Amino acid sequence: MILLEKGEVFNFEGAFRGLRNPLDSWHLADSEVKGAVKAFHMGPKDLNLAQRMIGAGTDESKFMRQIFVSVDITAPFYWWKEFDTYKIGTVANSCSTMHKITSYPITQDFFSIDEDWSELIAFEDEDGVTCTITEAYAGVVEICESLRQKYLESKDKRFWRALISILPNGWMQKRTVTLNYQVLRAMYFARRHHKLQEWHDFCAWIESLPYAKELICYEK
Repeated sequence: MILLEKGEVFNFEGAFRGLRNPLDSWHLADSEVKGAVKAFHMGPKDLNLAQRMIGAGTDESKFMRQIFVSVDITAPFYWWKEFDTYKIGTVANSCSTMHKITSYPITQDFFSIDEDWSELIAFEDEDGVTCTITEAYAGVVEICESLRQKYLESKDKRFWRALISILPNGWMQKRTVTLNYQVLRAMYFARRHHKLQEWHDFCAWIESLPYAKELICYEK
């Protein structure tokens, strides 16, 4: 499960102005900023130059690093571990699990739990009694909430440490992330066929960004 909200893209105009700096070819620029909201409209000449630079590699297409993106992402820990591979050109400000884990009752709403898990057997005991993955996960959530309550009642940090340690990788964390089109291009081609559904959803969001198909997803 992944949620992407409040996405913003900016500095197209500055990035494309800089794209023409190396050859002083500003007079050939044909992109425009139009309307009250100052929307960027890319011209065919600028697009042609941009795609030629993208095809030449990351050094030549550094203008892509100047197209900035900001977005709020809520995703499970197991996805964030893979996202954190991309350290260059990204900044993230996260909600603090350490500081706020005991502030709210812990329920299943805080975790990434697939609906079809209720169909899958997690284990079966010697008497033939079965437990689905959903039921097993509910037990883990119940334990986490019990530890939270015991910590609040006693202020014994051992309960807090146990809670932090046992917290599943499915815990959903929100981060406000800034990155750029070149980083997104690297992510897109590295992760678009990944086995995690979250990466497929993330790549679909990338495809929805302005001029993403012409720039981020462009293939020669």
